[in-house]
Amino acid sequence: MAVQKSKKTRSKTGMVRSHDHLSKPTISTDPVSGERHLRHQMTLDGFYKGRLIKDLRKPEKPIEDNEPQD
Repeated sequence: MAVQKSKKTRSKTGMVRSHDHLSKPTISTDPVSGERHLRHQMTLDGFYKGRLIKDLRKPEKPIEDNEPQD
């Protein structure tokens, strides 16, 4: 089995990995709303993989503290 002569420096490792992030982000189209979004991300309407994950039309109710007042 081959053994390296010396440890590869952080600089050389970084130079090898420098081209990993040159491609443009992949865009997907939601099957229900037809909206374009980043992969593995929810659309602006709240859909993910064709299902409504979060209904953004109705506001969320704040959580109330049920502590008795003196």
